[in-house]
Amino acid sequence: MRTLLSLTIALMASMGPALADEAPKAAPTPTSVPAGVKNIVIVPGAFVDGSGWRVVHDILIHKGYHVTVEQPRIETLADDIDLTRELIRQQDGPVVLVGHSYGGAVITVAGNRDKVKALVYVAGVQPSEGESLSQLVGSMPSPSNDIVATRDGHLYVEPSKFAADFAADLTPNRTNFFAVSQAQATSAAFNATVSSAAWHSKPSWAVVTTEDHALSPDLQRWMYQRAGSKVTEIKASHLVYISQPEAVAKVIEEAATSVH
Repeated sequence: MRTLLSLTIALMASMGPALADEAPKAAPTPTSVPAGVKNIVIVPGAFVDGSGWRVVHDILIHKGYHVTVEQPRIETLADDIDLTRELIRQQDGPVVLVGHSYGGAVITVAGNRDKVKALVYVAGVQPSEGESLSQLVGSMPSPSNDIVATRDGHLYVEPSKFAADFAADLTPNRTNFFAVSQAQATSAAFNATVSSAAWHSKPSWAVVTTEDHALSPDLQRWMYQRAGSKVTEIKASHLVYISQPEAVAKVIEEAATSVH
């Protein structure tokens, strides 16, 4: 018995390296810290939640960035600004704020923090003091007008129009789901005016979505030119961060590496 036990121990010892080679390997982690700002806070727009930013998130974290994706409530603009400010406070250093659609209004005000070094508008509204999302959208002919109001003042996109208005460059199986899983917004949030605009004093980058039927591309160009934003035009729908995540991540990375 003692001889058998000794042989077993010896056999296990000789197999150790082979077993180690077969053991599951941990997922690779970034080995380098990106230049510039490493903290990215993303504020999604209305009607879709933050899960659509998954691929952009993954691209950036594999390059060494720390990415936080907010889930705005879109009940009042003030509440979403406060939520964003809290996320900024939680970061361990300077921050780049990213806003899509309605999220652009949020970062415009929340960006007035010393930790925020740059703003990125991804088909996002970019109001100045005293302006609201509704006012800006109404200032130019809209590509579509398929927002429906409920009796209690909430808003959603007519489901049969969602694909054409928001995501014509995505597959029907995705847009069909988005249409029936919308996160409703309120007219109060859309009508709220901003008290200050961080883009007056902070550098900004912007993505114009040239095939956008939800937010006029001409309005996007006008807002971003007024702010002096560095503009990238992408042939894409309003949900460009889903249809072309690599292009959106590239703009965010450019902003992050340009500031300190």
